[in-house]
Amino acid sequence: MVRNGSSLDPDALERLSSLGDPVRRRLYEYVRDCDEATGRDDAANATGISRTLAAYHLDKLVDAGLLTAAYARPPGRSGPGAGRPAKIYSRATQGLTVSVPPRDYELLAQLLVSSVDRDSTGTVREIVNLAAYDAGQRVGTEAGGDLLSALNGCGYQPKASEDGRVDLCNCPFHALSDEHRDVVCGLNHNLIRGVLDASGQPDAEAELAFRPGRCCVIIHKAQLDSSGSRRPARHVAAE
Repeated sequence: MVRNGSSLDPDALERLSSLGDPVRRRLYEYVRDCDEATGRDDAANATGISRTLAAYHLDKLVDAGLLTAAYARPPGRSGPGAGRPAKIYSRATQGLTVSVPPRDYELLAQLLVSSVDRDSTGTVREIVNLAAYDAGQRVGTEAGGDLLSALNGCGYQPKASEDGRVDLCNCPFHALSDEHRDVVCGLNHNLIRGVLDASGQPDAEAELAFRPGRCCVIIHKAQLDSSGSRRPARHVAAE
């Protein structure tokens, strides 16, 4: 939710409007999908525009709060004669959402997650994990078994590698994960396990692996039992 008191935040609306420019949007999507911070030359080459134009739009995206910028020398270059550090860009971790009229779903999510944290018996957390697993199964089924499409639809921004590993470049629940990591990571884990089961992926497994700036879950080839089947899905909380 992007709000300013009881009204929409005009600055946030302006930031989001930056993506209305097609060139700027292509640059944002390129930087967003990069595993590491990227420079102006790479961004220009990837989007088919000049370096000068890329620099202009990238800096506008930084001004809008959609990207962050830093300076670094290319790998292997240091000391005298290495030249000036280059400006590099990466996706901002803070997300923006606009609802008209305003709806404060983040507050509702905070209240619900806080309630799970306060339940000393673990019963509520178990129910939440079961619900997350069931939701993942529904998403996987609705996607027709297409795993990457299902994960994209949930906002995970999956990136598959040739060895069968799938990295999830975004956490849809990032705003809650810092204060309620155990609950949110457990929810992520079970939701993704449900997606995997519904997508018919017997050789894939979701594993908790916390990494800053990304989802706490990775998907990789499963350890199979003696019959060649993936171990049964479990509903667990983050460790």
